[in-house]
Parts: sequence; structure tokens; C-alpha cells
Amino acid sequence: MLQVCLNGARGPGDSAVVPMSPESLAESAARAVAAGAGEVRVHPRTPCGRTSLSPRVLTPVLAELRPAVSAVAGAPVPVTTVASAEPEPGRRVERIRSWTVLPDLVSVDWHEPGAGAVVAALLERGVGVEAALWSGTDGPERFAGSPPAPGVRRVLVRVTAAGSDGDPEAAARALIATLAVQPGLPVPAHAPPAPAHGLPVQVHGLPVLLHGEEDGAWPVLRLARRLGAGARIGLEDTLLLPDGTPARSNAELVTAALAYGRTGF
Repeated sequence: MLQVCLNGARGPGDSAVVPMSPESLAESAARAVAAGAGEVRVHPRTPCGRTSLSPRVLTPVLAELRPAVSAVAGAPVPVTTVASAEPEPGRRVERIRSWTVLPDLVSVDWHEPGAGAVVAALLERGVGVEAALWSGTDGPERFAGSPPAPGVRRVLVRVTAAGSDGDPEAAARALIATLAVQPGLPVPAHAPPAPAHGLPVQVHGLPVLLHGEEDGAWPVLRLARRLGAGARIGLEDTLLLPDGTPARSNAELVTAALAYGRTGF
């Protein structure tokens, strides 16, 4: 499975091609799905560019995105509860409880304060959870120490630029070793489909999506392929194609990812 991450915390100051509005996000998503992405991740943004969990921001984004990705039957649209959107954990929980339209899957950064309360609030609403485990944080150790709650559907392993010590592939391998990733386990019924070349690696019986950022985006994507893990690419993670030239769109990054190493997802 290849996920496209449309925007993240980036904005026009980073690149003019980063989509921001619900309409531009939908257009970018449609083109990325047409290029071969199987899932679309988004950071809902206010008109001034701030990531937000407000239902007034989330609802129009989901309303635009869902029809745009309909070409991939059942393609989920994950969003994030990153603390920068709502630094106070109690307010994050309040926002989740106020949602009038529910996302398909929500990524929770396991190292952030209040992550447990956020997960509980999401599960109360019947929203699936993705456990986001960042290198350079205690999130992976917290997660590895105990089985996840029912309703956690996937593990996202993120190799950050700050947490890679200049060698993102080595950092990814060390993080995977910490998590005791296992290949070839039965896939839960709610998990995304396995890649064409084999069963996905798993943690606690859950499928893994592995990705890097900036200079580590492409090396970690290559490693994800080798391991049979899900992978992701998009303007959230990198503004550059593998040859170092600026990407003109999320779709161009997806096309490059599917051609990278000449093996498919």
C-alpha cells in the first residue's frame, strides 16, 4: 500500500505546489490516486494555514476529499491529532467529541502528552486509530511495552530527520528492531490489503506503514518495500524527487515512488 501525504505542516512558504484549501486538497488527492496512491492522508488547515481539529475545518475537507478518492474503492482518508493543532490534551478530546463528520482513521502520536486520552476519545466515537511511533521519542518503547487497545488498526513508524543521526535507513532498522516487527502473521480483517509481493510486516499483529522525511524519505521508502511494509510519499515528507529536483505535485511524487527501484506496491 502506498499512501500519499498531501500537505502536513508545510505551506506556500515552503513550496507553491503545497495544497491548502479543501478544493486544492481534493484536486491534489484525485491526481495522486489516479497516479497510483491507495490512501490519502491530510492535515486539515484553517484559511490562515494552521492545522486544526475543529469540525468547521475538518468537515469541508472530508466532504471534498471523499468523492475525490472514490476511484480507489474503500480508500480511507486518515487525518492527524498532532499536538500542534491543539496543544492542550483536554481540548483535543473536546474537539474529537465535537466532530459532526467522522474521519476513516486518525493518527495519534504516541509520544505526545495525552495520547491515551485522545485514543480513548476516538474509540468512543468509533473511529479507527493509527499508532504513530516516531524515532527519537519514547513512543516506540511505550507502544512495544503493552498490546494496543482494540480499535488500533495500524502502526505508523516515522523516521524523523532529527531522530535519524544522518542515516535514516539505519535508524529505521533500529526502530523496527525495538518494535520486534514480525513478518508473515495473519492479517486482521480490518487491516488494509497486503501488498502484491507478500504479507506486510506487523507489530502486535497490526500492519506497519514505514516512512521517512526530508533526505530520509526515499531511502526509507526503499526499505519499506524490502520489508513488505506499507509506505508513503508526498509533499508532507519531501519536496524533492529522487534525483533532487523539486516535485511539481503530489501525483509526481507518487509516480516516482511507484517507479523507484522498478518494483510495485
